[in-house]
Amino acid sequence: MGIALVVVAASVVQIGAGVAKKLFAHVGPGGTVLLRCSLAAIVLGLIVRPRFSALRWPTVLFGLATGLMNFSFYQALDRLPLGLAVAIEFLGPLCVAMAGYRRARDGLWVMCAAIGVALLTPLTGAHLDGVGIAFALGAGALWAAYIVLGERVSRVSSGPEALALSLPFAVGVVAVFGVHDGGWTLFRPSVLAAGFVVATCSAAIPYTLEIEALRRIPKATFGLLMSLEPAIAAAVGLVVLGEHLTPRELAAIALILAANAGSIFLT
Repeated sequence: MGIALVVVAASVVQIGAGVAKKLFAHVGPGGTVLLRCSLAAIVLGLIVRPRFSALRWPTVLFGLATGLMNFSFYQALDRLPLGLAVAIEFLGPLCVAMAGYRRARDGLWVMCAAIGVALLTPLTGAHLDGVGIAFALGAGALWAAYIVLGERVSRVSSGPEALALSLPFAVGVVAVFGVHDGGWTLFRPSVLAAGFVVATCSAAIPYTLEIEALRRIPKATFGLLMSLEPAIAAAVGLVVLGEHLTPRELAAIALILAANAGSIFLT
């Protein structure tokens, strides 16, 4: 069940990433992440009605890590192609997976996933933005913190309640950047509608599913399963956008799927 939750979360978040990138032209990366976090916080707060007595320090830190992770990723996404930004960011979950596995064959699955993600990274002949790469690396480090803190948060409260309590702190840490980038444009009906889609697909649904997944599977397995995101992004590009995959990309997806299948069924 935990594995299925991760797969669904990784799939849904790609829709939100696509809509988010279109919002950059109107409210910038900062405004987009503010809409993402604030609208998700409002919706979850109204639905869940969390108990403030359940608030703990890990929940606060989880919210801060979530906000900064999203901000860093959107800054990277504003400067790099989606597949490259996700591939670099995946170094964070990969480190969590490597730290959590002890047996040699577990390391094999991590290596397969790492090679697959590397093959999805178009480094050769590409002009890369150094600031974008730095933001992607920062997002990866924060993603690792998100996984570790998410596991701790999942022990003290349910997924929806933990997320509802943490998101206001995510809003607080990105508010200044969001207001600076978006200004009054944040309140346009069309922008709010697009922001609601981003908040739902990139925050409310996947974060809730991921916290629930961390209650059921080890964080090392969770970190390895995150390697599905670059592969899912490539598959969505093929099905939705008609972007044909090269043999290298097909090989990358095969390695990532093999790594995840091996981790799930053979360990």
